[in-house]
Amino acid sequence: MAELARDPLILVGEGWDDYGLIDSGDGRKLERYGNYRFIRPEPQAMWSPRKPDWDAHGEFVPGSDEDGGGRWQFDKPVSREGWPLAWREVAFTAQCTPFRHLGFFPDMAPVWDWMRGQLPTENASTLNLFGYTGVGTLALSASGPVTHVDASKKSVAQARENAALSGAAERPIRWLIDDAAKFAAREVRRGKRYDGIILDPPKFGRGPTGETWRLEENLPALMADCRRLLDADSKFLFLTVYAVRMSSLALAGLVAELFADLPGKIEHGDLAVQEDGEGGRLLPTAIFARWTNPG
Repeated sequence: MAELARDPLILVGEGWDDYGLIDSGDGRKLERYGNYRFIRPEPQAMWSPRKPDWDAHGEFVPGSDEDGGGRWQFDKPVSREGWPLAWREVAFTAQCTPFRHLGFFPDMAPVWDWMRGQLPTENASTLNLFGYTGVGTLALSASGPVTHVDASKKSVAQARENAALSGAAERPIRWLIDDAAKFAAREVRRGKRYDGIILDPPKFGRGPTGETWRLEENLPALMADCRRLLDADSKFLFLTVYAVRMSSLALAGLVAELFADLPGKIEHGDLAVQEDGEGGRLLPTAIFARWTNPG
């Protein structure tokens, strides 16, 4: 029976050559993406900035509604077509998107490292649901075949381009434009199994044919199907959730109920990014729950 660890963890992402959290505070954060610096909203940065002045190429100014909206304002030239970045051996394109993101989620870097550490070096079959632009998929592809699922045609196209940039276009990756919940249910009916699953569902979203996704309503059924796609020989499941009024313990409780018949352990906590420099503060970004089977 999978054991639930009650004490939460913090998975800390530190900067690397192509990314860093320079400073944060007053509800904003200043980050570097290659040679560019950007300011974005960050409600959890309730403290004061360490630096008196922020020099940035652009800033995302949020709209008035709580659930999104806003626009980029640029003070210096920025490539609108994007620019190349890399995490370890994975190359990809960063770009200022209408959704305030830059085409990848840098706080996931410690998760990518962790997942690779759970898998054998080859022939491990993994599933990435809500896979976005594929940086996590490409990280997993070093260990074997990956199925990448996202409802956005544009995101999957960018993921394919990132694979080409990484020299991984010929790796056994299935790039699927599909509704994640419907795909997982079909995989269960097909009797499929995976060695590992990562999923990063949004608070709200729509599938490619108009399907509606609401996290609190639809996550339990999706997680139940993910459990059916894993077995006692599988290695992990990693679930991240952003921008919700929810505790990581709630996610862990759901995983514990569904994974009660499997060996291993269940952990939960926060993802955080550490500011550059000595004494850099930890900025929380998301909550997570994970099941690990080291046996």
